[in-house]
Amino acid sequence: MTTISVLAPGAMSNDYRAVGDGVEAVGETPGRALDALVERTGAPTGATLVVIQPKAGDEFFTDAQRQRLGDLMASWRIARDTVTPFPAADQAELDALIKDELKAAVARSAALLRAARS
Repeated sequence: MTTISVLAPGAMSNDYRAVGDGVEAVGETPGRALDALVERTGAPTGATLVVIQPKAGDEFFTDAQRQRLGDLMASWRIARDTVTPFPAADQAELDALIKDELKAAVARSAALLRAARS
């Protein structure tokens, strides 16, 4: 079974993000994010579980992590737009939070799949 998580827009973007099998795609709506993911990965075979994640933290990625990720993304965009170097420590923290968010989406999907099988 294929599992796909769709994450609601956060402070860092207006786009929905679809995540499945470690691949990510974005779109203006949940459906467009799913379509973009399928374009990148090909159509899933067999049953597919799609989870739409609300715009709130959970046990896999907390509100504090979401807030910090949004703050860092806002700072990164300002640095990018003003052609100002983004501090290496902030970039490392941003990279770690992005990885943690992707891992959370995978863990969330796995937990939902376990619950669906019970």
